Amino acid sequence: MAVVLATTPASGLPVAGGSLLTRLTRQLILLPVRDVHIVVRDDGFRGLDGADGIDDLNGVGDLTGVRHTVTAGDGLAADLRIVAKVARASAGAVAIMAGDVVAHAEALAALLEHPSADTAAIVGDGEAGPLAPPVRTERGRVAAAGNSFHQVASANGTFRGVLRVGEQHLGALAEVADELARLAEGRHLGRAADTEVADLLLAGLVRAGVPVRAAAVGPLHCRRVAGKIAADTAIARLADVDEAEARLAASIKTDDGFFATFCVSSWSRHLVRPAARLSVTPNAVTGMSVGFAVIAAVWFSEGQRLGLIAGAVALYLSFVLDCVDGQLARYTRTFSALGSWLDGISDRVKEYVVYAALALGYAAAAGGSGDIWVPAAAVMILQTLRHTIDFSYAGSVADAARADADGTPSFHLLAVPWDHEGETRPAAKGAGSSVLALSRQLDTGVAYWLKKIVVLPVGERMALIAVTAALFDARVTFLALLVWGGGAALYTLAGRIVRSFA
Repeated sequence: MAVVLATTPASGLPVAGGSLLTRLTRQLILLPVRDVHIVVRDDGFRGLDGADGIDDLNGVGDLTGVRHTVTAGDGLAADLRIVAKVARASAGAVAIMAGDVVAHAEALAALLEHPSADTAAIVGDGEAGPLAPPVRTERGRVAAAGNSFHQVASANGTFRGVLRVGEQHLGALAEVADELARLAEGRHLGRAADTEVADLLLAGLVRAGVPVRAAAVGPLHCRRVAGKIAADTAIARLADVDEAEARLAASIKTDDGFFATFCVSSWSRHLVRPAARLSVTPNAVTGMSVGFAVIAAVWFSEGQRLGLIAGAVALYLSFVLDCVDGQLARYTRTFSALGSWLDGISDRVKEYVVYAALALGYAAAAGGSGDIWVPAAAVMILQTLRHTIDFSYAGSVADAARADADGTPSFHLLAVPWDHEGETRPAAKGAGSSVLALSRQLDTGVAYWLKKIVVLPVGERMALIAVTAALFDARVTFLALLVWGGGAALYTLAGRIVRSFA
């Protein structure tokens, strides 16, 4: 369901094909939105050429079969209560947006078609203003959100007027909207205007402890406009961006490892669109990746130099396809729980099969020597422990976040016009916080990539196996994995401990 707040005069501005509202609605009906709830003012929404814009919208809805509802609100409090009612009645995620938004359809799709069930807001760069309130993001999450009542220190982005609330957070949305409505009726929100419904809700959700993902638009455009000139200019600028290319660029992970970023994703992206045109599924690409890993294992098991080189090439291609399956899933937005599980399991299977094949080949070349199995088993055990450290920590963080989200939000904080940085981020104390602060300061430049490399992610592991196997032998491969992997395990374990205390 989408709630479109057509409560500003700009929503009815005439543009090609109707008004800004009808343009936005036509974009929504091409996305997985089956119910559009439009909030207007009692004096009526004036659309193209002064006609009733709802008539145009009715035509759009009748043609597409998308159900739409029009509700008249008479101010900020009434609009917020409408949102609360919709949240309580909805059986799925709810999108909330201003009716004066001008956006690429791909920018909206990146938020509304995202397969995760999370809560997210479109965040962009640029100078903050009345229609683009400041936000501060940290590690892909909205840590603070502002409006005319709530201030934000150290802002590094702006909210673009489009918010999606996941099904698991609809209860919190309803309670936040009701509490904000109560505060608005009591005139406790200062100069907050009825054009700031989405802005206030974003700030309220963040303050209530709901995790809100920052959905970056990248080169795509998504912004609110205030007048005819601004609207025409914003629409004209949409043609400056190739939406298909932007979608492809967005399918490439931005936080991947060094080897995956520079030695794989720099060219593997060219395989994504052909695969999509051929209707190849991400799971099929995962299967191909497993196939190349098996081929690599067969070559490694021979133990001869030519076989080791061929196996190294096949292992590299297996990792390339391992990256492509995720890129294709993001490009086509066809994520699934099964696909995610298969991808994770296949990575472990491929890696351990390769270890066994390397040991077999070394033993065969050495005339049946069995001492290679000790380092091979040690590498498998070490890698299993490393995954346990990572996954158990990630699970505990997810459990803690879920517990926070299920708790009672601190709505009393919504009426306090404090600076988010000063109140929500108390002064760090102790060595753990100091180390964590230092680590975050190193998240730029060379230090950032060194931190990525030192933890020996899967890309670096595959590269290490391929290079050492092709140039040396399995014993050198296992020794390198034990030394580097052992250091990475200690580094990761120390980091998890520090984060836990901080």
